[in-house]
Amino acid sequence: MPARPLAESVASLMPRARTELAELVSYRSVADPRQFPKSECEKAARWVADALRADGFQDVALLDTPDGTQSVYGYLPGPEDAPTVLLYAHYDVQPPLDEAAWISPPFELTERDGRWYGRGAADCKGGIVMHLTALRALRAHGGVPVSIKVIAEGSEEQGTGGLERYAEAHPELLAADAIVIGDAGNFRLGLPTVTATLRGMALVEVKVDTLEGNLHSGQFGGAAPDALAALIRILDSLRDERGATTVDGLSGDATWQGLQYSEEDFSKDAKVLDGVRLVGTGTIADRLWARPSVTVLGIDAPPVVGATPSVQASAGALVSLRVPPGVDAQAAAKVLIAHLEAAAPWGAQVTVTQRGSGQPFRADTSSPAYAAMADAMRAAYGKDLEIAGQGGSIPLCNTLATLYPGAEILLIGLSEPEAQIHAVNESVSPEELEKLSLTEALFLRNYAAG
Repeated sequence: MPARPLAESVASLMPRARTELAELVSYRSVADPRQFPKSECEKAARWVADALRADGFQDVALLDTPDGTQSVYGYLPGPEDAPTVLLYAHYDVQPPLDEAAWISPPFELTERDGRWYGRGAADCKGGIVMHLTALRALRAHGGVPVSIKVIAEGSEEQGTGGLERYAEAHPELLAADAIVIGDAGNFRLGLPTVTATLRGMALVEVKVDTLEGNLHSGQFGGAAPDALAALIRILDSLRDERGATTVDGLSGDATWQGLQYSEEDFSKDAKVLDGVRLVGTGTIADRLWARPSVTVLGIDAPPVVGATPSVQASAGALVSLRVPPGVDAQAAAKVLIAHLEAAAPWGAQVTVTQRGSGQPFRADTSSPAYAAMADAMRAAYGKDLEIAGQGGSIPLCNTLATLYPGAEILLIGLSEPEAQIHAVNESVSPEELEKLSLTEALFLRNYAAG
């Protein structure tokens, strides 16, 4: 069957896709009860479960994972002896950050300038809608030609590993011949891309203590050890003068062989301010996909408004370390902890606690599933598939690769640069959603044909 009938079906389903994405985005499903009620994640999970049941899925279940969150599972049987494909996405989202900086409310899907804005629109509630749309289009043309398993994770953004531990304890649940991870994105809007590598992640919290309590900066400042100043010096030790990551024990000179990313394009995508230089060394692709990268995610310190003239007794920070394939994330976490402890000035007491981790991932791009995906992308986009890396982490990928070494794993998704995932004013391109839904439908048809 040619691609055109499927394309027409996907196009006809786009109004429904927008309505459903608006419903999903409305749930404030940040998997951190310190920021939003747990009930918001539970509502989103029930929405996904109800959608799967309405589309004929069997064995739909809310899985209580060890980190206290829920993942949603469903199974759609295909023809006898057909291969099984696992479709993955996650319904939890990053916090909205500064809600006042959003042009439109973060949890209200809003159309503007040809894009749909809202937290999770691209990362990764749009991925759930993409899967549903692709399957509905196939059903309109004779049915889904493979058996489908869907898993929608509830804590991917927190990196707490709940679904990974659940899968390890129930290895039969997610077993499949091919796995499509709908949580990546095209290298550029309209350029069909499969992500071949993911960096792993180690997340640690560092706390510095120097005094029993805060002291008056006029009476004691200049001799009393300032915990906030100590923390600043510790964090500064994680980068050299060019901004390159310098964690003792981690190599930072690997190179990326493949699709390149110009500094001009990166500066534009990252919205770097005029006159501000990029950090690090090597090509942009080296820095993003082949080398470790450290980021200070947050600092516990008095805010400017309301600050008192005090020498700080305690201060803390949350630090993320991304590591490329070939580096063990757990070993990197130990190296990072040792570096932070050793960098403490003035004998300051430093406590470092690991908060999360995920291993890096490298896909086998020579597999038959990649050939099926290349054909699907060519038909949907009219362009050849590109293979790129991604600097982010999807810890589940490595768990699935370990549990199912024979499975072919492909990463696609809606998080192209203009989507601004994890930032304010996140958005999704409806054209990208339509083309990727068609791509997935074509891929499933191609893969079934073998």
